[in-house]
Amino acid sequence: MSVLANGFAAAVQPVQAQTVVATDAQGLEVGEVSIPVDDGAIAAYCARPAGGARLPTVLLVHEIWSVHEYFRDLCRRLAKAGYLAVAPDLYGRQGDVSEADIDAIRAIVARVPDAQVMADLDATVAWAGANGGDVTRLGVTGFCWGGRITWMYAAHNPALKAAVAWYGPLARPATPLSPSHPVDVAPELSVPVLGLYAGADAGIPNDTVERMRAALAAAGSSSEIVSYPDMPHGFHADYRPTYRRQAAEDGWKRMLEWFRGHGVA
Repeated sequence: MSVLANGFAAAVQPVQAQTVVATDAQGLEVGEVSIPVDDGAIAAYCARPAGGARLPTVLLVHEIWSVHEYFRDLCRRLAKAGYLAVAPDLYGRQGDVSEADIDAIRAIVARVPDAQVMADLDATVAWAGANGGDVTRLGVTGFCWGGRITWMYAAHNPALKAAVAWYGPLARPATPLSPSHPVDVAPELSVPVLGLYAGADAGIPNDTVERMRAALAAAGSSSEIVSYPDMPHGFHADYRPTYRRQAAEDGWKRMLEWFRGHGVA
């Protein structure tokens, strides 16, 4: 089994301590868990209201840095809102990114097949259903690398009630490990996805956001995209200089409303 990082990933240091949102575990059950998968087990962090049963369930799909302290905190925030929240390590087989530099991290992530990620998320759903989650009320959200995966998993798993993708890449060249991207699967989406995007994102061109909007409209999709003008990539990452409080809080509010409005809560 892979092992989750303690604290923040080395590649994001120094953390912007003055903007970190710290969520305590009072009233919660939290900790690292092991999720059975086809070739063994993967590690995940889970948080839930203490003593809760048949809880609405949200999968959290991590950024490129995997499940470090920011994602543990996001799980606790969702647990405080009443959810069983679980964040699996989706590329532990390929390598440990917790102490790696950005070039080494990119090399690790480049070896992660979409098919593996989809299967691991399916396994995480099965684990949640056997451990206090109500997977008939299932949502998924992800950030950056995980934002793209959120769109892809929404196309993969029609049993989801809703999904929220935070600034995930939408259109890239196909590769053997990633043969399609969100703009390609837009016609197949039956799950309502809320996309939260940054108008000044240097890594996700606005024209790809508009292409995705057009693809969703052509498909008659109930999905929506909200763009925050002048915001940088990672505006929700409260441990980084990119954090923008107003947009981050608005996006979080929209996410919770999206889940409530589509039967996850």
